[in-house]
Amino acid sequence: MRIQSLIIMIACLASYSVAQAQVGLSAEIGTLGAGVHLTLPVQESLSVRFGFNSYNYNYSGSTSDVDYDFKLKLQTIDALLDWYPMNDSSFRLSGGLFHNGNKITATGKPNVNGTYTINGDTYNASEVGAIDGDITFRSAAPYLGVGWGNAAKKSGGWGFTSDLGIIFQGAPSANLTSSGCQASVSVCTQFANDLSVENSTLDSKTNNFKFYPVVRIGLSYSF
Repeated sequence: MRIQSLIIMIACLASYSVAQAQVGLSAEIGTLGAGVHLTLPVQESLSVRFGFNSYNYNYSGSTSDVDYDFKLKLQTIDALLDWYPMNDSSFRLSGGLFHNGNKITATGKPNVNGTYTINGDTYNASEVGAIDGDITFRSAAPYLGVGWGNAAKKSGGWGFTSDLGIIFQGAPSANLTSSGCQASVSVCTQFANDLSVENSTLDSKTNNFKFYPVVRIGLSYSF
């Protein structure tokens, strides 16, 4: 609810001047994928931005036991306040909140022998089934950064925009599950116990994602 409340508050703050003000649109690419933003001026040195970013990326990785195919789904909505501390300068300080829909899905891959070795125990993948999981992040994440460019500049026309900052999305949560175990009850139970240990290992491997770097550049147009 906090991200929705911030969006409403900033929108109300900006609404009094929208009818007379320049409105800026920008398109960017960067570590959040491809994005678009709407920029509205509040005061001479203050603007608000509302944006959407999205991108999907596939890659491979592993813990000490299991190899995985990962799919990173980037999807964020942001509400940012931009302050231009220096007159006649495009440099800005930015802060705000992201609705963080970023998510990683994971699929375990058996080794060349068709087995998983987890927590020192080896299992035939055709007997114990598939390993799937996801890694999720805190849905409301604060942002701090700097940038250059003002899409709602008074002079209008085309411009350049860039951002450099950090999303504080907190420690992610990993959730591994197995499906289709056709082995004996004791083997399936042991496999589930070992998978719980593997889940903890994957959790520790993802701690580096607590702070997500934002680097993006783009073009803007002021109407």
